[in-house]
Amino acid sequence: MTLSGPRPEWLTFDCYGTLIQWDEGLLAAMDRILAGKKQSIDRDAFISVYDRHEHRLEAERPHRSFKNVSATALALAMEEFSLEASPGDADILTSSISGMPPFPEVVATLAGLKVAGFKLAIISNTDDAIIAGNVAQLGGSIDRVITAEQAGAYKPTKQIFQHAWTELGIEKEQLVHICASPHLDLAAARELGFRTIWVDRGTGRKPLADYVPNATVARLDGVPGLFSAAGWVE
Repeated sequence: MTLSGPRPEWLTFDCYGTLIQWDEGLLAAMDRILAGKKQSIDRDAFISVYDRHEHRLEAERPHRSFKNVSATALALAMEEFSLEASPGDADILTSSISGMPPFPEVVATLAGLKVAGFKLAIISNTDDAIIAGNVAQLGGSIDRVITAEQAGAYKPTKQIFQHAWTELGIEKEQLVHICASPHLDLAAARELGFRTIWVDRGTGRKPLADYVPNATVARLDGVPGLFSAAGWVE
């Protein structure tokens, strides 16, 4: 697949799973939390239940902070598995998220895109304080960070994207959004009509049945080749 249309002024990125090693970091955090419990449970099953509660809470109004969402989802998951929650469990989770590192190719790729003249922004379902630790690991290439806390809404709702575009002072035709999450970012693109590159990292997340991204890469370092083919970089 190739990209077409005008060269974007901004590249916007999902953070967790796209730039930052979310799945690996979440498993490690859950291992730390569950290690202190008496029962032995399937961590993948536990994470699936946690995810279900997290996405439901993010959709509720009024808006909750991600710190509140993650703590509440964790407590509800523990309740379902008949686990006794400890006061520090939620802090383990949020501190682990903030410390999750980037994928190996990310920092160099972002630096190259910056040198090529693109402005770079993150649009993420999180709080400012949580994502700060992740952004600090990205080599200083990110120009703006737009969070659910700032927008008062989570993906896949259109509010967070429209808030981001207003903050960046651009129309949707002036950007390409790069993401790994079909059910959040690509679902929003299906509704709002902005261009996307899907980073399919082989996690098993399935593309939407009724939406095809403009391009797909296996890792972030596949993006510059797409841009070269589109005539956007030399």
